[in-house]
Amino acid sequence: MATRFHRSLGRALLAATLCVFSLASFAKDDYRIAWSIYVGWMPWDYAERSGIVDKWAEKYGITIDVVQFNDYIESINQYTVGAFDGCTMTNMDALTIPAAGGVDSTALIVGDFSNGNDGIVLKGAGKSVADLKGQDVNLVELSVSHYLLARALSSVDMTERDLTVVNTSDADIVAAFTTEDVTSVVTWNPLLAEVQAMPDVSPVFDSSQIPGEIIDMLVVNTEALEDERLAKALVGAWYETMTVMASEAAAGIAARTQMAEASGTDLAGYEAQLAATQMFYEPAPAVEFVRSDALSETMTNVAAFSYLHGLLGEGAPGPEFIGIELPGGEVLGSETNVKLRFDDTYMQMAADEEI
Repeated sequence: MATRFHRSLGRALLAATLCVFSLASFAKDDYRIAWSIYVGWMPWDYAERSGIVDKWAEKYGITIDVVQFNDYIESINQYTVGAFDGCTMTNMDALTIPAAGGVDSTALIVGDFSNGNDGIVLKGAGKSVADLKGQDVNLVELSVSHYLLARALSSVDMTERDLTVVNTSDADIVAAFTTEDVTSVVTWNPLLAEVQAMPDVSPVFDSSQIPGEIIDMLVVNTEALEDERLAKALVGAWYETMTVMASEAAAGIAARTQMAEASGTDLAGYEAQLAATQMFYEPAPAVEFVRSDALSETMTNVAAFSYLHGLLGEGAPGPEFIGIELPGGEVLGSETNVKLRFDDTYMQMAADEEI
């Protein structure tokens, strides 16, 4: 199963690769988008298989190849070295991998945020976040799970110094929780659902308690977006797919069933994941979300966490090292080193039916 995480080794290999690869020229008609399996990104699989992507690409005189990766970090690495023009990723990973690697990147589509899909579970009944004190906590280090843990600890005036983080791959985390030595884990669905279903456990914190902070996006190289045909085709294809997906008619059920099967679950399992995801099925709510003050606060928190854990690159003097441009032109951090942008232009065009 593909997942939303990155490792220090992956970052080191990426840094080496960036030294020898240059970004592809964007004066072209053929584009490539990478995606990996996660509840909020399965629509890209449906859009590709159903011909929706091809329809919108043809409308604008280009081709778009949508490619699935089984390894999430590898998809982002390949995007960062220029092998792909866009890639699905979280807001934190967009900042700490391509942006930190010097690739100017734009969040073209904000598709959803985790609203319970990521959580912390302890063994034993009646536990709370405070009971993490002194424990070994198993999670994918430097991932959104790690960020969720930090936010949970701050809610009870604790820090990571009060416990020990044990790096555990997503492939191993469920099995690890069944062993006697592992007493607490942080993970995401569908793994979270498996852990929560075990007897005598306490879910103590989840992403619904920090709504809007773990954001799932389609990120596109900013230079590639100079070709507005690409932006319009991607946004048009996405929201046509959203319209089908949101429907309770037979076509919508069939689409969600296909997405479920492609992600390794059934319709009920996939819809359970959707219930813990705040999907933006229409463009207007997505535009409202990225224009909100909450996004500024979230990215400030993400930048602080990323700096504290050494994810903004060697020599980064502080969390403001990388500039993050918000809709309207406000820049968080360095105005001379803007590498991550949230652009609502094309989502707004979709809302205005101008695409």
